[in-house]
Amino acid sequence: MEIINLSETNSVLNQYLKEIRCKEIQQDSMRFRKNLERIGEIMAYEISKRFDYSPDEIETPLGKTTISNMTNQLVISTILRAGLPFHQGFLNYFDKAENAFVSAYRKYKDALKFEIFIEYIASPDLNNKTLLIVDPMLATGGSLELSYRALLTKGKPSQVHIASIISSAYAIDYVVKNMSDTNITLWTAAIDPELDEHSYIVPGLGDAGDLAYGSRM
Repeated sequence: MEIINLSETNSVLNQYLKEIRCKEIQQDSMRFRKNLERIGEIMAYEISKRFDYSPDEIETPLGKTTISNMTNQLVISTILRAGLPFHQGFLNYFDKAENAFVSAYRKYKDALKFEIFIEYIASPDLNNKTLLIVDPMLATGGSLELSYRALLTKGKPSQVHIASIISSAYAIDYVVKNMSDTNITLWTAAIDPELDEHSYIVPGLGDAGDLAYGSRM
C-alpha cells in the first residue's frame, strides 16, 4: 500500500486544514462544511494525476485539438455522516462518477470500549471500476476496514484510493496491516501522532460530524 501525505508539500490545502482545526473558526458550521468540501476538491485534483487517460480530439470554433481525457469509471464512496461535505468536494470535480454510501457507527459498551457496526450500504456495481473511499477522519481504521469489506460485496474494483483529511499514526499502521490485499493508495492531508482514551485523534479537530451538522442525542 502506498501512503501519500499531502502535508509534506506546502500548498493552499494548509489554509483549509488550519481553519477546520481552529476551535474558533470551526464553530461556524457552514464554513466548516465548505472547508471540508474545498479539501475534497484539492485531493480530487491530486488523485486524478494517478488515473488513466486517452487522447480525445475535439473541435473548437477555430479548429481541432487533442486533449487527454480520463477513462476511469469512478465510484465515490463515503461513510455517513461527516463524510458528506468531503464527498461533495470530490463530486464537484468528478461529476460523472457514481456514488456509494455506508453507515458505520460505534456502539459503546462503556465510556471507553466500543464495537463498530455497518448498518446500511448503497452502492452500484464495483467490478473493474476505480473506487474512492473518502472519509475525513481516520482514527482507528476499524470503520474504514469494515466499510471497505462491505463495499467489496458489490464487486471487485480495479483500483482503490482512500482519502482522509486527518489520519492517526495508529490508523495508518492498522490499514497497512489489514487492507493490503488489493491495489490501494491512501491519501491524507495530515498524520497526527496520538489517539486519546476515547479513540479520538489528537490534536485532530474534534467530532467532524457534530461540527458539520450539530451534536447528536
